[in-house]
Amino acid sequence: MQISEAEAVVMEVLWERHPLAAEEVVAGLAGRGWADATIKTLLNRLLNKGAISAEKDGRRYLYAPRVAREEWVMEESEGLLQRLFGGKVAPLVAHFSQHRKLSPQDIADLKRLIRELDDGQ
Repeated sequence: MQISEAEAVVMEVLWERHPLAAEEVVAGLAGRGWADATIKTLLNRLLNKGAISAEKDGRRYLYAPRVAREEWVMEESEGLLQRLFGGKVAPLVAHFSQHRKLSPQDIADLKRLIRELDDGQ
């Protein structure tokens, strides 16, 4: 399922707390400067894609995610790896290291992860 960048922003609000009425989603995105109609359009797109559900609650609908955030992150990250790095993680890390985008903490975290992976095999 393809979720656009703008739709992902709406999904983040719903992943954080749900179910929410459209007005509550709008309130959750107040700092973005988006018009209410824009947010409601994004909700409708997500509904049509099956990414969220809508349950009638009186005169309004309550929206909730149907796709888990972890599932979406996995699909997005695998797609990125395939498109840009042939499905390999090492070239991705090399790319960031060559452009000095890895902090000392990132490097320490990667070393720890590699040690944990080695210990598990």
